[in-house]
Amino acid sequence: MNILLTSAGRRSYLVKYFKEALKGKGKVFASNSVYTIGLQEADAYFISPLIYEDNYVQSLIDYCKSNSINAMISVFDIDLLVLSKAKEKIEANGIKLLLSGDSVVEVCNDKWKTYEFLVKNEIATPQTFKDIRLLKQSIHDKSISYPIVIKPRWGMASMGIYIAENERELDVFYEKSVKEVNNSYLKFESSLTPDDFIIFQEKLMGQEYGLDVINDLKGEFVCVLPKSKLQMRAGETDLGETVNPIKFDGLARKLSNLLKHEVILSVDCFDVNGDLNVIEMNCRISGHYPLSHLAGVNLPKQIIEWLSGGATDLENFNFRTGLFITKDLIPVILDLPSKI
Repeated sequence: MNILLTSAGRRSYLVKYFKEALKGKGKVFASNSVYTIGLQEADAYFISPLIYEDNYVQSLIDYCKSNSINAMISVFDIDLLVLSKAKEKIEANGIKLLLSGDSVVEVCNDKWKTYEFLVKNEIATPQTFKDIRLLKQSIHDKSISYPIVIKPRWGMASMGIYIAENERELDVFYEKSVKEVNNSYLKFESSLTPDDFIIFQEKLMGQEYGLDVINDLKGEFVCVLPKSKLQMRAGETDLGETVNPIKFDGLARKLSNLLKHEVILSVDCFDVNGDLNVIEMNCRISGHYPLSHLAGVNLPKQIIEWLSGGATDLENFNFRTGLFITKDLIPVILDLPSKI
């Protein structure tokens, strides 16, 4: 069993998790458009074209075929939609893509479609606008009030996110967010909605949680792994506490049944006076999965067992609650290859 983690970046811990799960019975390969610590930790690596280059998907397929790689997993928001649209092509080459179809990925990547999906299915979510004029009219009509969260419609890692306390800040931060998107890799997906790639949301007050909603390869619900978000860094949970899944089970099952996603759905939500409000969803192993892993969960092991034809083993989801878990920053020497 050989696995490729695409866009591995700094996620060396995921490379290690999969290597430990394989126990030498397969290799973990990694790809990225530049050399990173994630590549250094892998058994072998591949410097890929940029995600939006025409030959990106074919280069991954060719690399998998030449290295007998059985499965491909993306760990970066930006290539999720590109890969999901090529899912049939990838799997026709005998490579299992552990990712939901493009219709599910688009609902999650496009935060306006996320909002529409949640409203349609009567799942609580903050009021959201994609037209600043309608937002200002709603503020004037007092159907929504400051503070307002401004963020990219196709964003990630807290890039371009601002909180406006008044109209002057709303205008300034809106322009600033637009500029940040246009000067970053967010501009590629944002070009799908060129006239409205910034959205505006009411700011929720309450405890924030990150949920790992686990489905099997057939899209059937397995479990939910919730963590309270106590400190954040660059859009990822830096300090969190593992909490009892009971109050999150209903929401998780509903999302699972509606989306039928494959393997994992990362969900950000707020508890507002006892009501769970969903703000974002992602179809990948997220920045708060390591908290689940350290609490006793072994999703990489279960993935390998699924790929080998095995059933779901709930022993892989022994989730200890009440643990405070943080991410440690450890300096590492990067052994740059001579060709870079």
